[in-house]
Amino acid sequence: PLGLARELLADVVDGDARLAWRGSSVGLANPAGASLALEDAGYVVVDLETTGLRPGTAAICEIGAVRIRDFELGERFETLVNPRQPLPPAIGALTGIDPSSLRTAPPAELAVRRFLDFARDDVLVAHNARFDIGFLDVEVERLTGRRLAAPVIDTVWLARRLLGDRSRRVGLASLAYFFGTAARPCHRALPDAEATAEILLRLIGLAQERGARSVADLVELGAPRARRLATKRSLAAGAPPRPGVYFFHDQTGQILYVGRARDLRARLGSYFRTDRQRPAVEAAVAVLARIEWRVLGSELEAGLEELRLLRELRPPANARSTRPDRYVYLRRRGSGFVVSETPTPLGPIKSRRLAKRAARALAGFEGDDPAAALPPLRRKLRRLASDLRFEDAARLRDTLSALEEVVRWLGELDRLRSLRLCLIVPALEDRFERAFFITGGRVAAVRTLPAGSAGGIELAAGLAAATRAEASTAAEDIDELLLVGAFLRTPPPELRTIALDDLERRAA
Repeated sequence: PLGLARELLADVVDGDARLAWRGSSVGLANPAGASLALEDAGYVVVDLETTGLRPGTAAICEIGAVRIRDFELGERFETLVNPRQPLPPAIGALTGIDPSSLRTAPPAELAVRRFLDFARDDVLVAHNARFDIGFLDVEVERLTGRRLAAPVIDTVWLARRLLGDRSRRVGLASLAYFFGTAARPCHRALPDAEATAEILLRLIGLAQERGARSVADLVELGAPRARRLATKRSLAAGAPPRPGVYFFHDQTGQILYVGRARDLRARLGSYFRTDRQRPAVEAAVAVLARIEWRVLGSELEAGLEELRLLRELRPPANARSTRPDRYVYLRRRGSGFVVSETPTPLGPIKSRRLAKRAARALAGFEGDDPAAALPPLRRKLRRLASDLRFEDAARLRDTLSALEEVVRWLGELDRLRSLRLCLIVPALEDRFERAFFITGGRVAAVRTLPAGSAGGIELAAGLAAATRAEASTAAEDIDELLLVGAFLRTPPPELRTIALDDLERRAA
């Protein structure tokens, strides 16, 4: 029950400032000042020196921090910390910290309390924040029973997102060199915090060029991919385990991407796991603000609806191969073939480059069937190779390979165009089915009919409409035919097929 679950989780959520209630769900809390504009926010950039790498085992030995207001470095905070354990010689050599100076330094609980008083409610920033905040969390939890509010802006992840290939190295020293900071990292807390602060200001400028306006925008840009995805997972809440189509919208409402699913809940959830998508889809997910879906009766119907929506909407993140207006055909002209956008039986071909290479292979061919050109071209290729004319043979091999691929493709299209079938799948409405009539190289008619044997009238009407439909070689029709072919190769359990010849005999 919801009440019991909330009661059980209450101590966890109330004791961890990184978590917050989102209605009846638990999510990440917004960082301090998340709604503030970037120029209005205060930032506290913190760096620690420690006796080792593991929070809870190693201890803090120095804290340095610098405040940023109005995009300028301001107050500083610096203190040594008594770690109450020996300082390893390697750490002493790296940092230059004298172990004797730590014995008179304030203990961690006092030093951390002073740091918290300095930081107040400003946005925390760190370079490789997981390390620094991990140590601070241990001490803050001892003091208050809670962890620091999160997420913290991490300049490592922010640099990775914003710099890309311009700086593959995102260590503090590498970024300080890249940006030419006045402060130089030296493995001491305050100078390292000052260098991080300068880097942050440069990264904020780059983030603003990418459209970031608020602290929340910056936090999202600087979050690891898994966390960015986690914050968007709730957008798919409520999606049913049913077939349908879905739409990704950005903040302006523009449709970025359209997809189909056999199970909307599972498919939408897959976008927010660790597996990466195509770069265009990754970009769409990065700016995703709303997901809309439309439930349909079957995956086949969802696939056909997706194709219609892609033609109508042309979403920027969908693959270019879903653009029928870019498909081409081969057409005879004179003693050869040319690439044309006018529909002919020799197409459509999705790649213009492939079609052009095939047309070059057909130069001088007198027949109408490109497949008939293959045997003489293969003989010519063998003859060129035996005559040691390797450059000519290589050129012919490339065009011949393209022609072979086009011939295989055209053969598949001819096979699909010969289909005369009725595909029956469940409709969205209970006790009804959808019938798709395939003939003449297209989905020629669609009817909704009662499930079972009561749909004879609707089947007859669909058959009559399909019989009247003209044959098609149009690009948009071939995409639907290819989809039908894929479902016939691997039919889902709910799909039934009836040959149109059988329907005609029943109607006679």
